[in-house]
Amino acid sequence: MHEAGGLDRHHRAQHKCTQDRSHTRLLSPLPNPTSLALATAAAAPSRRRQPPHLSPTCGAEPEPKIPSEREQAPSPGRAQNMAAPAPCRDITGLRRAVAPGRRGASEGELCLAPFHRAGRRQRRGVRVVAAISEDLPRLAAPGKATAAGGGGRPEKVLVRAALTVRRKHKEDLKDAVAGHLDALWDMVGRSVALELISTKIHPRTKKPMQSGQASIKDWCQKRGAKGEHVVYTAEFMVDSDFGEPGTITVANRHHREFFLESIVVEGGLPCGPVHFSCNSWVQSTRELPAKRVFFSNKPYLPSETPPGLRELRDKELKDLRGDGTGVRKLSDRIYDYAAYNDLGNPDRGKEFIRPILGGEKIPYPRRCRTGRPPTDTNMLAESRVEKPHRIYVPRDEAFEELKQGAFSSGRLRAVLHTLIPSMIATISAETHNFQGFHHVDNLYKEGLRLKLGLQEHLFQKIPLVQKIQESSEGMLRYDTPSILSKDKFAWLRDDEFARQTVAGINPVSIARLTVFPPVSKLDPAIYGSPESSITEAHISGQLNGLTVQQAMDEAKLFILDHHDVYLPFLDRINAIEGRKAYATRTILFLTKAGTLKPVAIELSLPPSQPGESRPSKVLTPPCDATSNWLWMLAKAHVSSNDAGVHQLVNHWLRTHAIMEPFILAAHRRMSAMHPIFKLLHPHMRYTLEINALARQSLINADGVIESCFTPGPVSFEISAAYYRSHWRFDLEGLPSDLLRRHVVAPSLVTSSPPPGMAVEDASQPHGIRLLIEDYPYANDGLLLWSAIRNWVESYVQLYYPDADTVQSDEELQGWYHETVHVGHADIRHASWWPALSTPGDLASILTTLVWLASAQHAALNFGQYPLGGYVPNRPPLMRRLLPDPERDVAEYAAFLADPHRFFLNAMPGVLEATKFMAVVDTLSTHSPDEEYLGEGRDEPWTGDAAAVAAYAMFEADVCRAEETIERRNADQGRKNRCGAGVLPYELLAPSSPPGVTCRGVPNSISI
Repeated sequence: MHEAGGLDRHHRAQHKCTQDRSHTRLLSPLPNPTSLALATAAAAPSRRRQPPHLSPTCGAEPEPKIPSEREQAPSPGRAQNMAAPAPCRDITGLRRAVAPGRRGASEGELCLAPFHRAGRRQRRGVRVVAAISEDLPRLAAPGKATAAGGGGRPEKVLVRAALTVRRKHKEDLKDAVAGHLDALWDMVGRSVALELISTKIHPRTKKPMQSGQASIKDWCQKRGAKGEHVVYTAEFMVDSDFGEPGTITVANRHHREFFLESIVVEGGLPCGPVHFSCNSWVQSTRELPAKRVFFSNKPYLPSETPPGLRELRDKELKDLRGDGTGVRKLSDRIYDYAAYNDLGNPDRGKEFIRPILGGEKIPYPRRCRTGRPPTDTNMLAESRVEKPHRIYVPRDEAFEELKQGAFSSGRLRAVLHTLIPSMIATISAETHNFQGFHHVDNLYKEGLRLKLGLQEHLFQKIPLVQKIQESSEGMLRYDTPSILSKDKFAWLRDDEFARQTVAGINPVSIARLTVFPPVSKLDPAIYGSPESSITEAHISGQLNGLTVQQAMDEAKLFILDHHDVYLPFLDRINAIEGRKAYATRTILFLTKAGTLKPVAIELSLPPSQPGESRPSKVLTPPCDATSNWLWMLAKAHVSSNDAGVHQLVNHWLRTHAIMEPFILAAHRRMSAMHPIFKLLHPHMRYTLEINALARQSLINADGVIESCFTPGPVSFEISAAYYRSHWRFDLEGLPSDLLRRHVVAPSLVTSSPPPGMAVEDASQPHGIRLLIEDYPYANDGLLLWSAIRNWVESYVQLYYPDADTVQSDEELQGWYHETVHVGHADIRHASWWPALSTPGDLASILTTLVWLASAQHAALNFGQYPLGGYVPNRPPLMRRLLPDPERDVAEYAAFLADPHRFFLNAMPGVLEATKFMAVVDTLSTHSPDEEYLGEGRDEPWTGDAAAVAAYAMFEADVCRAEETIERRNADQGRKNRCGAGVLPYELLAPSSPPGVTCRGVPNSISI
């Protein structure tokens, strides 16, 4: 495992009280009235968080503040908050009272004493927060009468801005030269220029009040400053009636871009410090002439936007949308839509042509538009950008340096892992198979070069391999997957095969069986009789004395059904050299111990002619040596089917691809000031970038997915078929998904379908009762689902007291409408799309999105190498059908003579296996800058104290969920996660150190 050294798996370091206060009140005045100070806080990452301790004391006096326009004229939706101040009341460790006109720092409303956030994890080493004293001089302009003196101009006050800029950890020669040029240009006046824009309108000009331009004055002097963060300052002279700064513009007149983390504005203004959370690349004006616009961290609904910010709010959104034309530059910040027309490469040859995903013919979600020109041979296909060249995503969506470094090192590791098998494949026509299970084991012990049964003369033809082997032995050796760590032979057992359906990589496909025999929904005129070949005689002896009907009535029968997903594509798959597959069904029985066992596996092939009966085999648990090897092969085919459905449907489609339109629409339609954008922002991090990289090398023609998984070139047609026929956003939330997962005959579908993996039960903590009580994914998932739902509902209530405020929010409605009608245009008319009319509707939609981006993706992603890196346990592809004496006598004789070799030859070869292992190792890795669900947030992400308080409650809920998960993993009564040789289920344990850990729930789909 790639564990960080010295990290304690079960304890977080406690912060000092003074450090915690610095996080709660990030920019409080410092003792020196004129100095610039750096407030730093550092904490070591750890596995377990402690709940934040919130002080219920409301005695702290609020800072004096002049009401803004938003406070003076609240929206009709907040009229109910205009009552006289109410006494404080306890709300789960906080005290809240209704404010006379708003939520904020006014008397009588939410009181937050600094709370101790123990165990807070630092994401980028040392966090720097700039702070400037409020005690800056208030200066009257010389020779001018002050307003107080009667009738003159307002007095002038000095305002200072502190900008925190993050530098690169490592600079190459080009960066160093550009840095020196920037310093020289700064000396001759080509500096970074800032301008403050007030929330107020000037009474005479009727335009927003502006400070006038000021330049950063210490850029050149700090060129040699050490450290990741550098704080620069600029000073403004503004009228005393300037009001609250709501926007700051930045013009970068240097040669290169820089990463601006935050700006703090303080001084002689009565509003106090104003925070701007930027976290954005600021391009040179030579690249993008327009000034960058940053809004303060105060949230505003569109109807509440202060007059001075309205025009800028609309313009910024218009700029982010672009005009839908032109080729995007890497420095652009434009969000737009396109179909998946860049997966194939027709210019390379016919075998690399792939259908366009997205449109009436093949419905699919939209992806981010790049505007690249078409290919030479197909005007509808977009030309490709191949590695190592970068593919366009909006500049701020690209990986930051720590993430890029971790991802690049993972790519290097993957290249080295696959280099030797790839080079051997180029000089040898022979397909190299594993010669024994010990050869697979040697991948983890001795690396790739030796003991794979590869002939020595092959290495003599490629002497470079010897040098690589000698210099990179550590990189060429794989880490032992977790699945082997506690019981090397567990994967051979039936109970372990069944356990992985509820606690493995793909725990979302198992469904309750409510009709027997199972029935296909495919067209019988093409695919033959819909009924399964499994009969009661096959399984009755495995049901502990129950009949099939009794077992179904008692919710004891379950199914892993990949029949309809695969059958329409099998003729094309089986025609590919080295690929063989069935359409599989597996029946599982719930034992008295609460564990599952497989009782029958059906392997089907398409009919030779449309409408004829399907060739199928039914296998049951073995009773002799021959049937044992056939049973092992059948389980391998089931696992291969499951691996394909997991990767193409449940992982890629239902998290990565589905989220992209919601993210694009959020940037295009909701201002950074919008409270819902602020809620969603951490759950959109890196998703566009990782999806673009997937199009470049994972899901493209001849990419990793096609090379390593059974469906090969038809992989994403399978994904698109599921999107067309089965995906429903209203059923993607965890409780709805559990309730719907059942198998029923099409003729029996009613408006009240039978329960799936759960039944509604108001007496249960989460409103549903699981039919498999020990279902680790669902048990832990419901804890996080409830925490997310409570957080989102409390946040939504702060801004949307009634349906009118939801329906009248044009940005919110525009976001959802565009997501459905543009991002998911091919299914926009589906009747199941949820309405967005009430606060409840909004909370439900947002809860589902946060769930998909965080916990659902984590459950499906970070176990790929730990639980699937041992290929015999879960082969991503199969190369042989089961031996059949009627079809091939010689093959059957070879099977009888050496079943061990036949089994390994049916698995992926050395090249496919090592390529697969290398890639899923990278995909299972947490980067050092990962941001985890419910983790303390370093920056003042919002200026709304009530929202900060609600988030603190969310932190505590997530912390409690993690503690509950740890207790469950130690409970020997839960046999699917605790026992001799049984792996604990930690995929939904929220925290994690960097590396491959088989745990950790990041906020977003970042890998």
